[in-house]
Amino acid sequence: MDSHQGIWIIGEQRDGVVQVISYELLTRGRQLADRKQQPLTAVVLGKISEESAIELIKSGADRLLLVQNPALDHFLPEPYTNTMAYLIAKYKPEIIIAGATSTGRTLMPLLAVKCNTGLTADCTNLDIEAGTGKMLQCRPAIGGNIMATIKCPDRLPQMATVRPRSVKPAPLDEERTGQVIRETVPEECFSSRVRRVEFAESVRENSNLQGADVIVSGGRGLKKAENFTMIYRLAKILHGAVGATRDAVDRGWVSYPHQIGLSGKTVSPKVYICAGVSGSIQHLAGMKTAENIIAINTNPDAQIFKVANYGIVGDLFEILPILIKKLEARTQIKKP
Repeated sequence: MDSHQGIWIIGEQRDGVVQVISYELLTRGRQLADRKQQPLTAVVLGKISEESAIELIKSGADRLLLVQNPALDHFLPEPYTNTMAYLIAKYKPEIIIAGATSTGRTLMPLLAVKCNTGLTADCTNLDIEAGTGKMLQCRPAIGGNIMATIKCPDRLPQMATVRPRSVKPAPLDEERTGQVIRETVPEECFSSRVRRVEFAESVRENSNLQGADVIVSGGRGLKKAENFTMIYRLAKILHGAVGATRDAVDRGWVSYPHQIGLSGKTVSPKVYICAGVSGSIQHLAGMKTAENIIAINTNPDAQIFKVANYGIVGDLFEILPILIKKLEARTQIKKP
C-alpha cells in the first residue's frame, strides 16, 4: 500500500471540449494534494486540444495524463474502465476523485470493483485526516438529515465522486507549469460490447437547473402552491430557472426536479434570488457557492442573510409584485 502515491482527478470532455466539472475537481484535488504534499494529476480520456491540455495544467494540475483514441472520444463504460484500470495499475495513485455526473456515476463503481477498492458517491466535501493521512469523504445521508464522514482505511486507491457545483472551478494561473504525458495503452482496452448510437439532450422539467446563470427560488414562506406563480414569473423575466427548498417540495407546491440542497441539486449560478427561504443548513449547502445571493425574508435573523450578498427584510408578498412589475416594464415582457 505504501507504493501508492499521488492525487488524481478524472476530467471530462464532450466533443473535445473540457467540461466545467474538470475544473471543479481541480479545486478539490489541489486542496487534497497540498494537504498530502503530493502531486496532482488530471486524467483525460479522449481528444482535447493542446490549448485545453495547457489550461488544465494552469488550473492546478502538476501533470496531465492524456489517452487519445477514437474509442474514447465519447464515453462508453468498458473502454473507459479498462483504460483507467490500466493507468491505475501502472502509476498506482493513492486517491482518485471524479464528478458525480452521468459519466462519473457510471465509471467509478465499475472501476472500484475492478480495482477491488471502496467508493463513496456524491460527496459534498473532502478532506485529509490528521495523523492517518486518509481521505475523509463527506456526503449527505438519510435523506439529507445527517452528514456522514466515510473512510476507506484498508484499500487503495481511495475513490470518491464529488457533487457538481459544490465548489468553484479552479482559477487560471498563467505562471503554472507542468507535464503533459500522452499515454499509450494496449489496444484490447478499447474493446466494447456496446456502441454509441446518438446523444439526445434531456428535455425533462428543469433539467438545466444546475447550468442556469440565474435561479429564482422559493421556500415555506410562500405559504401555498399558488404563490409559486410569482417565482415562475420572476424567473421567466430574468430568463432563469426555478428552484425550491425541500420543505416546499415536500408540501407538494413544486416538483422534485426544482429542489436545491443536500437532498436535491447543488447549484452555483451568477445570481440566486430566494424568497421565503429561511436558510437551513441543508439548503445552504446546495446554493452557497452562487456568485450573488439576494434574499427576501421577514425575519432579520434568518440564516439566509448570513450568506446573502444583498438582503431585503420585508414581506415577499409586497416586494415580489413590485419587483416583477418594475422588471416587466423594463423588459417589455407581457404578463402571462
